[in-house]
Amino acid sequence: MSDQLGFSTRAVHAGFDPDLQTGAVNVPIYASSTFAQDGVGGMRGGYEYARTGNPTRAALEANLAALESGTYGRAFASGMAATDCAIRANLRPGDHMVIPNDAYGGTFRLIDKVFTQWGIEYSVAPVSDADAVAAAMRPNTKLVWVETPTNPLLNVGDIAALAEVAHAGGAKLVVDNTFASPYLQQPLLLGADIALHSTTKYLGGHSDVVGGALITNDQEMDAKFAFLQNGAGAVPGPMDAFLTLRGIKTLALRMDRHCDNAETISEFLANHPKIAQVIYPGLPEHPGHTVAQKQMRRFGGMISVRVHGGKDAALAFCAKTKIFTLAESLGGVESLIEHPGAMTHASTAGSALEVPADLVRLSVGIEDISDLLSDIEQALA
Repeated sequence: MSDQLGFSTRAVHAGFDPDLQTGAVNVPIYASSTFAQDGVGGMRGGYEYARTGNPTRAALEANLAALESGTYGRAFASGMAATDCAIRANLRPGDHMVIPNDAYGGTFRLIDKVFTQWGIEYSVAPVSDADAVAAAMRPNTKLVWVETPTNPLLNVGDIAALAEVAHAGGAKLVVDNTFASPYLQQPLLLGADIALHSTTKYLGGHSDVVGGALITNDQEMDAKFAFLQNGAGAVPGPMDAFLTLRGIKTLALRMDRHCDNAETISEFLANHPKIAQVIYPGLPEHPGHTVAQKQMRRFGGMISVRVHGGKDAALAFCAKTKIFTLAESLGGVESLIEHPGAMTHASTAGSALEVPADLVRLSVGIEDISDLLSDIEQALA
């Protein structure tokens, strides 16, 4: 589907035309593990076995590529499966990668606890400082891994500048675009080689499906992803693909509401005496505000705060909300609250990526803003 069409039009239509036989406007759920062949090697429509390819998954992959203004999309069983594939497709024993000094805990755990066993080396650097990323690179650096905004400290990296740094050192740039979603930011248009998503989050949007995705314009890279996707087998089922596509159709609408609510809540918290710091790229005092303005449509639905009173006060805040549900994950229609140090980022304890004990992360949902503000106010009272 043409990139000239608007984002919401692509979100609704890319990847599937109404079924020729029935006229169905939604992609069918092809719940089949195998496909009949017209003679040995005579595949109908290119499908033989569901791990290798499934029509529902193919529709999702085409849709994801269109949303990221990319050529090739691959869907996976989770964001971590996509992360694993991106690393294994690009690195071999003895290679080196650079990761954020505040990366998602699951990403750090996979690299630090698994890939180092296979001879992969890594260094950490702040994504907000392209010079620091350049300084962290080595002659054997093959991958620069970026989240922007980062999880959970919401630091912002200049994707175009980081792409120049990576490419100057002979490395590929991967951008985990989960926090922004393709609606707010499109890394491939800014020079990134690979855009990665946990489709569990904003793309699915309803906390009812787990998935991941890799999108690229590089045909050779996509061939590597396809080989690992099939060979390792961490693929989404047809129902997972269907649910993700269903969520994507309303992505733009939901993201605007997430952003509306987060902007209002960030301003409220910035003036609250119990809050020591509000970390949100939409606030002018955020150090990455100008870069975020340049490369993002809006500033997203994620807010992190540091609470006066340390860890105990942060835990009390998490325990007292009623509409904000205490839970891991993010990006669903419902508002969530969590303590990263004890939950999503517990794996970083004692490392260079350890998060502050007084940090609380909010995934702001699409509920009525007056109710969300009242809930925060009573929780902090």
